[in-house]
Amino acid sequence: MTKTYDGTLFGEGQPCFGCAVDHPIGFRLTFEKDGDDVVTRFVPGERYQGPPGIMHGGLVATLADEIAAWVLVLQMKRFGFTAEMQCKLERPLRVGHEVEGRGRIVKPGSRVVGIEVELRQDDVRCYEGQLKFALLDEGAAAKLLGGELPDAWKPLAR
Repeated sequence: MTKTYDGTLFGEGQPCFGCAVDHPIGFRLTFEKDGDDVVTRFVPGERYQGPPGIMHGGLVATLADEIAAWVLVLQMKRFGFTAEMQCKLERPLRVGHEVEGRGRIVKPGSRVVGIEVELRQDDVRCYEGQLKFALLDEGAAAKLLGGELPDAWKPLAR
């Protein structure tokens, strides 16, 4: 049986649009490890569309960003902050059809990590992106957040 992970890893009531299990309009994503990849499956609903029947491009990028963040959490036991995104939307993602998202580390680093994300729908690649995430220690992360780092995040900041 494959273990799944979600936003409860960060404690109750956390506000993440991508992974919080109780976010009123969020994606509520779950993740699993598949070798070097981190995988999620998601069916975009009508509330996520831009043009009729098509997932909004900004939300497609949000989905990819969330996958990349979880690559760090599950493969490196770290969290990071998005520093750069380059993406190519090859085909539209259709609402009502399952999307499989996969991410992997392509450029390891101690301060900046390069991650590749791919989104597929009906076994066709629709999105390809390269993201860079900055890894911050507890003090730098707290400063960026403008206050104390939540306790559940502390083990992932070092």
